Amino acid sequence: MVWTGTWVAERLGVELIGDEELPALLGLALRRNPKRAHLLVSGVLGKHVPQRPSVVYGAGLDLGRRVRTLLGDEEAARAVVLGYAETATALGHAVADGLALAPYLHSTRRPVPGVAPAGGFEESHSHATSHLLLPEDPKLLAGDGPLVLVDDEFSTGNTVLNTIRDLHERHPHERYVVVALVDMRAAADRDRLDAFAEEIGARVDLVARAAGTVRLPEGVLEKGRALVAEHEARHGAIREPETVPLASAFVRAALDWPRDLPDGGRHGFTPAHRERLEAALPSLAAGVAEALRSRPGTGRVLVLGFEELMYAPLRLGTALEEAGHDVRYSTTTRSPVLAVDDPGYAIRTRLVFPAHDDPADGPGERYAYNVAGGGFDAVVLVVDSAADTPALHAPGGLLARLGEHVPHVVLAVVPSYVPSRAPEAAPYTPGTAGTTRTVENSGADEATADDTVTEVPDATEAPERSSMLPEPLRGPAFSSYAPEEVGWLLQDLSDVELEAPTEEREEAIQSGGAHYAESLPVEYQPSERYQELFHAALEASAARIARAVGTVTETVLAERPGTPVLVSLARAGTPVGVLMRRWARARHGLDLPHYAVSIVRGRGIDANALRWLAAHHDPADVVFVDGWTGKGAITRELAEALKDFDGFDPDIAVLADPGSCVRTYGTREDFLIPSACLNSTVSGLISRTVLRSDLVGPDDFHGAKFYRELAGSDVSGAFLDAVAARFEEVAATVDTDVKELLTADRAPTWEGWAAVERISEEYGIHDVNLVKPGVGETTRVLLRRVPWKILAKRGAGADLAHVRLLAEQRGVPVEEVDGLPYSCVGLIHPEYTRGATGADGKAVVSR
Repeated sequence: MVWTGTWVAERLGVELIGDEELPALLGLALRRNPKRAHLLVSGVLGKHVPQRPSVVYGAGLDLGRRVRTLLGDEEAARAVVLGYAETATALGHAVADGLALAPYLHSTRRPVPGVAPAGGFEESHSHATSHLLLPEDPKLLAGDGPLVLVDDEFSTGNTVLNTIRDLHERHPHERYVVVALVDMRAAADRDRLDAFAEEIGARVDLVARAAGTVRLPEGVLEKGRALVAEHEARHGAIREPETVPLASAFVRAALDWPRDLPDGGRHGFTPAHRERLEAALPSLAAGVAEALRSRPGTGRVLVLGFEELMYAPLRLGTALEEAGHDVRYSTTTRSPVLAVDDPGYAIRTRLVFPAHDDPADGPGERYAYNVAGGGFDAVVLVVDSAADTPALHAPGGLLARLGEHVPHVVLAVVPSYVPSRAPEAAPYTPGTAGTTRTVENSGADEATADDTVTEVPDATEAPERSSMLPEPLRGPAFSSYAPEEVGWLLQDLSDVELEAPTEEREEAIQSGGAHYAESLPVEYQPSERYQELFHAALEASAARIARAVGTVTETVLAERPGTPVLVSLARAGTPVGVLMRRWARARHGLDLPHYAVSIVRGRGIDANALRWLAAHHDPADVVFVDGWTGKGAITRELAEALKDFDGFDPDIAVLADPGSCVRTYGTREDFLIPSACLNSTVSGLISRTVLRSDLVGPDDFHGAKFYRELAGSDVSGAFLDAVAARFEEVAATVDTDVKELLTADRAPTWEGWAAVERISEEYGIHDVNLVKPGVGETTRVLLRRVPWKILAKRGAGADLAHVRLLAEQRGVPVEEVDGLPYSCVGLIHPEYTRGATGADGKAVVSR
């Protein structure tokens, strides 16, 4: 029999070294992930590879029984078992069944209405969303008995160390047991765990079915990327066999699920729950079998679970198998993996379908592997009632996709359990109340990552809100950008009246009565003439912008190992971050994470946003992105703010750096970037960010508004599409530019800052904050502030057409000057009050 890791091993030189059982347990596949080219695919987990339910369940039971023997019955009765979503939910549950005496909880990526989280953690670099801990009994994790942590695979052991370290700081335990199907750590990693246990004064045991290591040759990441790109170019990203006609519509199985019995471990599952399920399984399986008999010839059956809902389908499968059916079991997943139709490759086929459970992170693709072409006569799809939505039944939905490849489809719906969360109804309370934290999770079908967990509040306090920072806001609920384009680490202040007349804002700002970030200017609505100018400018400059986007993105990819995490400075940097993400996807097949955060001059960057980023990603991977540099004030602000946070690189990547303030840029020319011509209508309909003490508390993200009412004027998508359409034509030029940049001296000279100081004194302003250099900053002055005059570099042409038009509309003089390092400079009126005069005695003219 051919090992299902042969195809990858032969092409990349990846080797499994260790126990003889490893090749039988693990195959290999490829994923599009710059940090890890290979994927260990378990043959006994029941996620990617259909397997007999008895084999899958038995693997977890055996591990659980080994843990019980290790602990003894008295300690096993004090233990709690915690599994990780989505991969290890059924494995963890089976371990708890083998332990028999302990309750079980698994993390979840699905918020449940009316249920406040008791905590949570994140998987940085993961394709998936944040994990929550939603126990019905908030004291479940607060005891001092042994804690058993279950995942499907351990690679370095960092997950284990970081998890236990944080848990031990909050609630010291004398004993921890970590459980996995395979332990793939190197000897040095094992030694680290032993030393760590001695350091904290606790016993840490690890129980695994098999152990070994993965030997990776030099350059495996680059070879893996190239192999994926080559295979997808030749065969396409998705391999599916010929479809078969759908002879009949699916049928529903009648499941008499016991009342008030949880559908899994999302909210906790006790030994008493286990007894009820065991008693009900024969009748539940009989209902499924009756639906299968509605059509003859359904000999080979696949029971297909749904993402986190792995345990209930698995137990239905074991019951059907015990009743004499030829059954296999697997589940759908969020994890994108390359499919290759080769017996020496673990993922032969994949079905792609849209999410159908209204996920918190928005719509997206989901996958079912090795189902098509698997020789199944029938498939029993098991979902919970929350996922039995119109999207499941729609054309192109999962039911339809299954019907294209399997003659008989049965739908079994398990009622979604929603706990009461009443403390007095809590069925299990081991030990005393308190708080705990959990970090880092790694799974065989998901990227290994450092995962940070928020504190679990004291059960006795029953706080109204969790201390866990909220998930990023995404379109279309917040912004007109697609949800995958950017996540906004902001709070939505759309219902708050924040706008004030420009002159009133300027007077308050310059008098010291208010900070500019405490209010918003009234959104500028462009005239028809100005809109025409914007579109003409976009057409003329799209290729130039595309070249700068490509240059700065390729520079980042060349100088930042791993997967860069783009963090744009809202809002001017956000369109640039979206374009950089599009470039990386178009040229390299990379899906770079992209978030937008607030930074405020004089107040610093949003510290809570940084904490969120550090909890989800390695700070060393974060690349801050902005549209352009003026005099470098934000560059300095960011560098100062990051002194209090370890690991973040203060270097900003920008499209244009005319002031020579940064070393990562697309160009140092000062040219028109059309996204500077408008406000929210070219930035996803999002306002400038807001920081006001009565609206933004110490645990809140900075705020912003979503101007839904301006959707008719929105050109955000048009701007992005116009630039992205020019990527291909500038690609060769970008390659040349990047080669030159990577060998050039790009150290900042701060030439622009010196020019600003000179202009400030020369024009009697004496405040560099009122001097705004560059096309982008000058445009902002004309749109948001009270401009005094515009200095234009003599001979500057089309790049300043929109500046001249705005100046004309507002009655602001434009002076042609020599010796500017910028195309133009905007001067805010000094010492402004309504009706005041400037340094030259001229009155402000505003319209």
